[in-house]
This record gives sequence, C-alpha cells and structure tokens, in this order.
Amino acid sequence: MTYDRVEIPAGAVPGATEPAFQHLVDIYASETNKTASIWRAFSDNDLDWRPHPKSSGVVEIMRHQLLSERRFFAEFLGCPEPPGGEVLPSERTVQAFAGRLAQLALPRLMWIAERRAEDWLARVQFFDVERERIWVFWRRILHTAHHRTQLTVYLRLLDKPVLPTYGPTADVTWSGADPTLAVEAAGRGS
Repeated sequence: MTYDRVEIPAGAVPGATEPAFQHLVDIYASETNKTASIWRAFSDNDLDWRPHPKSSGVVEIMRHQLLSERRFFAEFLGCPEPPGGEVLPSERTVQAFAGRLAQLALPRLMWIAERRAEDWLARVQFFDVERERIWVFWRRILHTAHHRTQLTVYLRLLDKPVLPTYGPTADVTWSGADPTLAVEAAGRGS
C-alpha cells in the first residue's frame, strides 16, 4: 500500500536498540500514518458530524486520540510527554489535528526505540491493575485502531471514500491486493 501523504516517512523511523523490538517502532509509526490518513479524509465541515446523538463527533474522537495517547505514554508507559494542556492543536482543523498527531508521535518513536527487553517486560500500573509495559503498549495500538475504525465507518456514512489501512477497501484497491473473502483463500497454507 502507498499513501498520498505520509506523516512519518521511513527515514524518520529510528532503529531499535534491541533489534527484536524494531517491530514496535515500525508499527507505532505505521499506525500513526494510518490514523492521520483516515483523519485527512474528512473535511473541516465534518468535524462536528456524528451518526447519532449518543455517538462521539469526529472532532471528539480526534481530541480523545491525542489526549488518551498522551496519557498512555506518560502515565502508564513512562515516556516523557508535553503537559496535557499543550497536546491539542491551536487550530480546529483536520490538518491541524493530523499534524499534531504526527508531531507528538515523532519523539515517542525514539523513546520506543531506546527501550530494552527489561523495560518492556517491567510491570507498570495500568489504571487499577499492573501489566507488563509491552502489554500496555499493545493495548494503546488496539485503542488507536478501535477509534480509527469508528472514523472509517463515519466516512462510509458520509459517503466519502474509505482509505485502506490493512488492505484494500471497496474504494481503493491495487494490483496484488488479495483480501480473504472466501473459504478457499482462508484455507491457504494448510
């Protein structure tokens, strides 16, 4: 997959101190790029849209992503982060939110890359329980994917193109894309 715009280019992704953990650095950069691409599919006029009065609006999900990611990294993972009051963008635009997402992610990449096995396996406080730091990291990735998926549904409901994140969509495909839509495809490799 290629994207029209990449917030964090491959050259900005640092090498991990311990190569066994390079995938954490790569995945965090990739997930940030995917999230920013979905955000950029909205217009500024869509920011207040919500599919139901009890649902979060587009801008509320973006705000939550920025604020909760800061909290996860600072409070639970132990990463140096800016104060909470400095997390949100100064402008209320899609471009400002997507830009801020990447701006906050870049220093985290180096922090992730510098962690050693003992750091990732150390138990840390996570709300009211203790978990391994790596478990909390993966929980963050899943949380991000959850909210990104919410927004892809919003795009469909707004009749906007849904961009690929892990594979082709009804709107975007490419040569070599091979989604698993049939029993035959699911049975490959056995």
